[in-house]
Parts: sequence; structure tokens; C-alpha cells
Amino acid sequence: MKEEIIIAGFGGQGVLSMGKILAYSGVMQGQEVSWMPSYGPEMRGGTANVTVILSDERISSPIVQDYDTAIVLNQQSMDKFEPRVKPGGVLIYDPNGIVRLPERKDIRIYEISATEEAARSGNIRVFNTMILGGYLKVCPVVSFENACLGLKKSLPERMASLIPANTAALQRGMEIIRKIS
Repeated sequence: MKEEIIIAGFGGQGVLSMGKILAYSGVMQGQEVSWMPSYGPEMRGGTANVTVILSDERISSPIVQDYDTAIVLNQQSMDKFEPRVKPGGVLIYDPNGIVRLPERKDIRIYEISATEEAARSGNIRVFNTMILGGYLKVCPVVSFENACLGLKKSLPERMASLIPANTAALQRGMEIIRKIS
């Protein structure tokens, strides 16, 4: 098993955190893991993406040209990474701020309205873990239990009180993701 994932959006959306949780989850599952963030100089509002590779075998390079899965959280990322999903791969997007829907017919496309759902729940800060939950429903590369362990490992102790809400968000994301094509 080898899964090459790009998670992309604006800084402040929890893109890097989502990748970090996924990477720790892979470690908890005994997988080989690569986590490579990339972000602009802005703290919030600039571009941010992270490449995560999970594998049963050694990873030769963290550099990826085409991805098994792209999780996109803004139009700029949709434009950049939709063409770089491997044929037969997966594209997951939150429709908030997306003006041009994905157009490819050779990949599986999923929509997850995590921004809307997190706002409805009164806790917008869990929107990224909701998206991660949706991804794990579609591509169960790590177990839910290991995702919860990865979540605990990635959050600093001072934020331990956020673990129950984020665990619930993982579960909710698994429930609300829907296949588009």
C-alpha cells in the first residue's frame, strides 16, 4: 500500500494540521510516513499545502508530481491540483469558495460541506478534522482508532480539551461526505 496525498487551501484553514494528524495516524498504524508542508510567507490567507505519503514500504522521496488523492479547500488549489490527480484517483473538496467545480471524468470526486456543517455545529475550528474524517471514509488508509491516536499525538497538551470535539468531527465527516462522480 502506498498513498500519496496533497491537502491544499489557504493558511488558517488547518491544512498543515490535517496533514500532521494524518501523518501521526500512519505512524500509529506502523506505516512509513512522509509529511512535507509548503506555505507562503503570510500567516493567514496565503497559500498552504502539505504532501503526505503513507506506505507499507520505505518511501524513496517526499517529492510527488501526481497524487492518488487531492483534498482542496479553495479555488486556487482546485485549479492547481485537479489536473495532478492520477487517473482513477480521488478528489475531495469543500464547496465553500469553489466557483468552478471539478471537471475530470477519470477520477472519483467527493464533496464535503464541512465549512457549513462546522458553522452549524457552532465550532468552525473542527472543519479540518471533519474533512479528514470524510477522507478516511473514502480512503481508509488508517483506522479510525489510529486517526484518533494521531489526533491526540498532534495536539499539544494545552489543547487536550479539544480532542472530544475533534473526534466527533472525524466521525461527522465520515457521515456527510458524498460522491459526486
